Amino acid sequence: MRIVLLLVLATIGTAAAQAPAQRTSGALRGRVDIRRAAAAPERRPSVTELGTPAPRPVPDIRRAVVYLETAPRGAFEEDRPARLRMDQRNETFVPHLLAVATGTVVDFPNNDSTYHNVFSLSKAKRFDLGRYARGRSKAVRFDQPGMVRVFCDIHSHMSAFVLVFGHPYFATTDADGRYRIENIPPGTYAVVAWHEGQTRDSRSVTIPAQGGIVEQDFEVQ
Repeated sequence: MRIVLLLVLATIGTAAAQAPAQRTSGALRGRVDIRRAAAAPERRPSVTELGTPAPRPVPDIRRAVVYLETAPRGAFEEDRPARLRMDQRNETFVPHLLAVATGTVVDFPNNDSTYHNVFSLSKAKRFDLGRYARGRSKAVRFDQPGMVRVFCDIHSHMSAFVLVFGHPYFATTDADGRYRIENIPPGTYAVVAWHEGQTRDSRSVTIPAQGGIVEQDFEVQ
């Protein structure tokens, strides 16, 4: 019995010695420096306007999205259904940019006194919500990765972006241009900074096996 017990203990010890070290996820953070602001969409008067139009907010076009170009293994094991909103307020989409995971439902409430008609002709998601009045809301489920341009059929100066990702490794910058992506498995990734319709900067970033926080800044020209 003693010999058998020693053999079992030896086997366990060998297996433990051969087992790979535990891999800890890390985080990526930094800042996107937008050196040149994108031009605000040119506005033309709408048929519903009478007299002097009320002041309208300028769309927040200085935000960017940072994301991993290729998802690491295991990225699709977690289902993250969500529901977000993109308001129509003062004839402006608020926010101007949304980054969402596949399966997310986005509500488009109308907070204006005029009608709106939200639509998109993008390959990733084509839809037309039709005209609806103040106080009403319609929704779209984004079920395919890609970039979706959003417009209003009544007000040609209204536009926005919805970026849809098939993995959770993305983040939208805050008002100061900062971002943070959590729970990234160790490895080397191509990380992209996206702004106003196209990739503006791409860097190779390595998350070490021991995890921790990796700093990476981007510049948008």
